[in-house]
Amino acid sequence: MDEQYTSVFTEEERAARRRARQEARKAKLRARRRRQLQIFLPCALVAVLAVSLLLGSKAGHTPEEEEVAGIDLAAEESFSAEPPVAEEPQIPSGYTATDGTVQLGEELPSVYVVLIDLDSHEILAEKGADTVIYPASMTKILTVLVAAEAIEEADLDDTFTMTREITDYCYVNGCSVVGLMVDETVTVRELFYGTILPSGADAAVGLATYVAGSHEAFVEMMNDKLEELGLSDTAHFTNCVGLFDEAHACTVSDMAAILEAAMGNDLCREVLGAHTYETAPTTDHPEGQVLSNWFLRRIEDKDTGGLTVMGAKTGYVVQSGNCAASWAQAPDGHQYLCVTADAYSSWRAIYDHAELYKTYCAESAETDAAEAASQNGTPL
Repeated sequence: MDEQYTSVFTEEERAARRRARQEARKAKLRARRRRQLQIFLPCALVAVLAVSLLLGSKAGHTPEEEEVAGIDLAAEESFSAEPPVAEEPQIPSGYTATDGTVQLGEELPSVYVVLIDLDSHEILAEKGADTVIYPASMTKILTVLVAAEAIEEADLDDTFTMTREITDYCYVNGCSVVGLMVDETVTVRELFYGTILPSGADAAVGLATYVAGSHEAFVEMMNDKLEELGLSDTAHFTNCVGLFDEAHACTVSDMAAILEAAMGNDLCREVLGAHTYETAPTTDHPEGQVLSNWFLRRIEDKDTGGLTVMGAKTGYVVQSGNCAASWAQAPDGHQYLCVTADAYSSWRAIYDHAELYKTYCAESAETDAAEAASQNGTPL
């Protein structure tokens, strides 16, 4: 399937972007060093003067001391002449905080939160929305999006045979899996559902291998997609599964943008919105398997203020806590995105999403309805 993928960037453009990122990192490093020097150089100069006084120098420094002092003073002048570059806070791609954006505190247990009105792209509530986190298995939203955009509908009925390399990768890393066995053959469609519903790393790596020929090549495609979405300043992935890696990170705002893009794809929307899916029988699973999206199944009877959760993906690694990304719709068709991270349990993440939808989205929808009725002269 390698030949079916065409990057949106040429090699020259990708090289230029890499150089730009490297230059930006170097600029930040230089700014940090300038700040450090501005703090420590005055102390060093005081120390030099103190030593000179102790040596009984009254007429100034010796030639050697003057040379040392001259170098230090020139360095101080050079650094103070160019003020430190302030690091600008990252702004969520396409999402806008307003005067009405609620800054959440400890009343909501999840440590990082962003809640977005999709119709206006306004942030209704947030907490640490631009802090870089480890996204865990929420990563798989991007996995299915990249795969969906790289294949044709007819390819969904194509088959893929599981390899020992993939099952070993999942076993060694302690991943959640569908339970596919070595040499078990399944359809590409089942790989999509297996990646999302049970958060199967075996299905995800299988899907990546089918699409790109290798896991590594697929990850490159994922990062191309992050650049295309305008998220590469804060988002970078090193695997398609969500395993912890210091370089595998994004913000909850980034993940909201990824989910929005995925829900705009018919196949991804279908997969992310499925509560259950039954796979076809195989030799290893003669009765097939029933796959479940437990977030959707567990939130469907919770009080969300009348909103229906249309799609979701959870995630967990120790370093990220319990995470979840969901998309909901009000009875009037109004749509919302919610991403949370670092809740203390999977159930807590579900309750936090339900509470956010009920408190801020249902109220927002009621306000919009009241304003529309007022403008139309319709009694409520």
